[in-house]
Amino acid sequence: MKHISSLASGVTLGGAGLVMMSILGGCEQSAQQEQPNKFLVIEQQTNGKYLVVEEMPTDGPSRAIIREKDANGNTVERFMNEAEMKTLAEQEYLKTQDGTSETVQSGDSSAGMGLAGTILAVAAGSLLGNMIGNALSKNKNFSQRATSVNQSPYARSNAAKSSAKKSFFGSSSSSSSSSKTSYGS
Repeated sequence: MKHISSLASGVTLGGAGLVMMSILGGCEQSAQQEQPNKFLVIEQQTNGKYLVVEEMPTDGPSRAIIREKDANGNTVERFMNEAEMKTLAEQEYLKTQDGTSETVQSGDSSAGMGLAGTILAVAAGSLLGNMIGNALSKNKNFSQRATSVNQSPYARSNAAKSSAKKSFFGSSSSSSSSSKTSYGS
């Protein structure tokens, strides 16, 4: 009888553990789907295209500093608030619908994109909503361009984290060779 009681206790504990892990997994998944607001530093290249050189999540509204060259070749910085960024992203998103946006066209994107395309590629989810961000990320050309236009260390760090394989308990798994140790020989 004591054995059956112990077995029932173990099954209950195991079941509770599975429920807890599924709850935590669901929390982790919903946290990944929420895209935080962003603070961006976007720099104009010599070819007139733009690249993101700094990106940080922010608790406040999304905003950006745009670094451009003036007529004399001097670097000028201007501030762009969330409303301005959202307006540009919405205009570029409309272009994606009819296929005229450079964000969904194939080609070399390593040289950057226009300012609106760069903002859409990096902050679509936080500016226009997760549904639009997810829909755009399913487009192969958009995903490639979004990755290439974001040169910030934050984006590279997040890409490395998301590409690491996770084990059942959340630790990173990597292939390693096991060595055998022989004692007493």
